[in-house]
Amino acid sequence: MQDRSLSRRTVIASATVVAASATGVAGAAATPAAAHGRDTRDTRDRRDRRLKKIISRMSTEAKIGQLFVPYFYGTSATSPSQFDQDRNLGELGVRTVAELIAKYHIGGVIYFSGWANNIQDPHQIADLSNGVQRASLALPTPIPSLISIDQEHGANVRIGSGATQLPGAMALGAGRSLSDARTAGRISGTELAALGIHQNFAPVADVNVNPANPIINVRSFGADAREVGRMVAAQVTGYQQVGVVACAKHFPGHGDTGQDSHTGLPVITHTREEWERVDAPPFRAAIAAGVDSIMTAHLQVPALDPSNDPATLSPAILQGVLRDELGFDGVIVTDALNMQGVRTKYGDDRVPVLALKAGADQLLFPPDIDVAYHGVLAAVRAGEITEERLDESVLRILRVKDKAGLFDKSPYASRKEVDRVVGARGHRLAAARIAERTTTLLVNEDEALPLSRRQRRLLVVGASPAFPTDDTRTTVPELAAAFDELGYRTSHLATGRAPDAAKIDEAVAAARGRDAVVVTTDNVNATSAQRTLVSRLLATGVPVVHLAVRNPYDIAHLGDVRASLASYCWTEVELRAAARVIAGRVEPRGKLPVPVQRADDPAEVLFRAGHGLSYDDRRGH
Repeated sequence: MQDRSLSRRTVIASATVVAASATGVAGAAATPAAAHGRDTRDTRDRRDRRLKKIISRMSTEAKIGQLFVPYFYGTSATSPSQFDQDRNLGELGVRTVAELIAKYHIGGVIYFSGWANNIQDPHQIADLSNGVQRASLALPTPIPSLISIDQEHGANVRIGSGATQLPGAMALGAGRSLSDARTAGRISGTELAALGIHQNFAPVADVNVNPANPIINVRSFGADAREVGRMVAAQVTGYQQVGVVACAKHFPGHGDTGQDSHTGLPVITHTREEWERVDAPPFRAAIAAGVDSIMTAHLQVPALDPSNDPATLSPAILQGVLRDELGFDGVIVTDALNMQGVRTKYGDDRVPVLALKAGADQLLFPPDIDVAYHGVLAAVRAGEITEERLDESVLRILRVKDKAGLFDKSPYASRKEVDRVVGARGHRLAAARIAERTTTLLVNEDEALPLSRRQRRLLVVGASPAFPTDDTRTTVPELAAAFDELGYRTSHLATGRAPDAAKIDEAVAAARGRDAVVVTTDNVNATSAQRTLVSRLLATGVPVVHLAVRNPYDIAHLGDVRASLASYCWTEVELRAAARVIAGRVEPRGKLPVPVQRADDPAEVLFRAGHGLSYDDRRGH
């Protein structure tokens, strides 16, 4: 099963798509996108005249505030816990997000789960959104807030409990269905809009040609620029059909880096020709599909800007390439300004100024809102940024607010609509069916799968990452529960990503007397103790089924397994789908959206992109 090929550099060189093909893909999405993202010139002129009247009534300070999208702490706009009030006061200088909006005329906010404590359950989120809107509409120039979130699904998700969980980008890439990608975007967007959230920083348009990419990886649809472009255009259409502002990210492309821009400043070494073939097509497809916003990347691309400023701060990249060459006139939003990749060369007061001068519109997550806001204000007062330049960005932001319906209808969320839409049974059933079409069977020697009727006593063992939004739920027990629901007698043992010798011995002992073992892995590498775990389990003679719950690349380090699958994530919807495939309740239909290279010789490809077995294969069909 080894196909000779070349290294990652050849993968880059063979990523075949050009702007013309991307435009052709988006053409199929043009009609439905028109309902949200496209205007006639006359309609746009009338709308712009109306919005410019609003801008004419705004002070300079109010215009600057419209550009910022800060974080905050707490589950309530006006009465968060004392703990969160103290955190807000310490970091933001105010006690509540309502005070933050009033002080800085803020135009939008972003919600986070976990550390920011913005998200508990759907009713609470809707109430928070309504509080944010009341604060925004109480400003001297009342303008609804554009509330944002990173709800990519799969590995990167903020809203868990109560909302429909959908397969992430690489899983959808394995499914290869534009209809499924569009449906996933429409379901996610419908639920977000019901919660009062009208901008989602998704889909990821990066082409993951580097298996060691520490920040994109399964957040990408795959390694083929044409396929990624098709999926991006479909998701943009799905979101924007239901009034949610989609955001293609991270321009000019974050798919070929071995460094995380949260902690450093990556360098993309692609030539201009490679960038045109590998990185640009998904963004061209998104623009052709009418995407309303595009997020920048904090990385250097010398082929596009020899100054080596981060793309977020580069006029050559944002204005010269994105606006002038690609023709994008929507909202450019920076990636989070607290990330190290954008802070390595300039101070926190200068970064937002330079981003605006480069062509950005929305300034996301400044590390110090007071420093950032007054840095921009000082630049305007000094004439470094003109009032006309401010007006350009404010107009773009008001346009997307208008497209999202925030001016035409009440911006407030309805609890009745939340109950009707969020986590609706139809949405969950659709998500389950989509997930079943993404699970990928990589190896099935000697017809090891599906499990036979005699293999009822199972052990589920291995790496057990917590669910992205609920650390009380972890992979191994949840997968075991999914098998129990299918009629198996299942025991489980979580060994973690780095099992020690005692834990491996415990797993081997637990495997004895079982009819089969399902072992999960998570980011296996050459020195990973997970390799030892799998090897020891294979040595027991009990049939072993391997499931990579994150990266499909894990199989390259596990050469002797007779049955191996990839689920691309470890949320409930993917785990249940994988269990149903292993049990033979559904056929495996996923196809690898990335090539898997040999661990001992990266110049060879173990499984090409497009590889994926089915149970029909063994029947000779």
